Amino acid sequence: MAEVKNPDTLSTPGAAIASYAAIGDSFTEGVGDPGPDGGYIGWADRLAVMLAEHGPGHELRYANLAVRGRLLDQIVAEQVPRAVELGADLVTFCAGGNDILRPGTDPDVVAERFEAAVAELVRTSGTVLVATGFDTRGVPVLRHLRGKIATYNAHLRAIADRHGCPVLDLWSLRSVQDRRAWSEDRLHLSPAGHRRVALRAAEVLGVPVSGDAEEPWPPEVFRTAADVRRENIQWAREHLVPWIGRRLRGESSGDRVTAKRPELLPLP
Repeated sequence: MAEVKNPDTLSTPGAAIASYAAIGDSFTEGVGDPGPDGGYIGWADRLAVMLAEHGPGHELRYANLAVRGRLLDQIVAEQVPRAVELGADLVTFCAGGNDILRPGTDPDVVAERFEAAVAELVRTSGTVLVATGFDTRGVPVLRHLRGKIATYNAHLRAIADRHGCPVLDLWSLRSVQDRRAWSEDRLHLSPAGHRRVALRAAEVLGVPVSGDAEEPWPPEVFRTAADVRRENIQWAREHLVPWIGRRLRGESSGDRVTAKRPELLPLP
């Protein structure tokens, strides 16, 4: 792997990427961005399209190994060996978020396991793009975990620096602080949010893009304090309570889900 002088911007142009494997959890699987076939699209699929438009011969082989609900150790056990086997020119690695959201987890310990996986990936892949966590200051309940997420992000940036990996810094992506960047469950991005993350990832990789990840949102319809309270109550009833219930029962939304693109195949 060529040395990357600036870990936030890939020195090799995006045109050199002919194969791409995405690993992670629901964020990379694309939950919140429904597709016409009943599955999900998501930022990684959108990035793959951008890469294909500028790759060698306008062809790209793409695999998405991500599965919703996966913890870091599950991703390391199930997806990292497959990504190593595929040996793609580009691997995007976003993991650990589900661990950080759980009570009692230590971001220092999670980061150590993350780095071991990065070290394994960089030996066999052309470039490993590391993604940080989002800033949760505007998210009910999750805002209380902001310090823990920031600590984990600091580790991720240091890991990326040590291994020469470009960084998809989601914490600094201001446009996703808008509520319209998130789906109704407030845990997963909306289609517009996924698109903005894909644009930022393409920028980091040096791929020409036709949009701006930080494009200002149009003016929002005014909402009263009563409107906000009603929305919060509805969100808690429909999304927060079931989410907590699954945690208490030891269940995961991905228990019966498999990777949507387990092989490196050309895009349709």
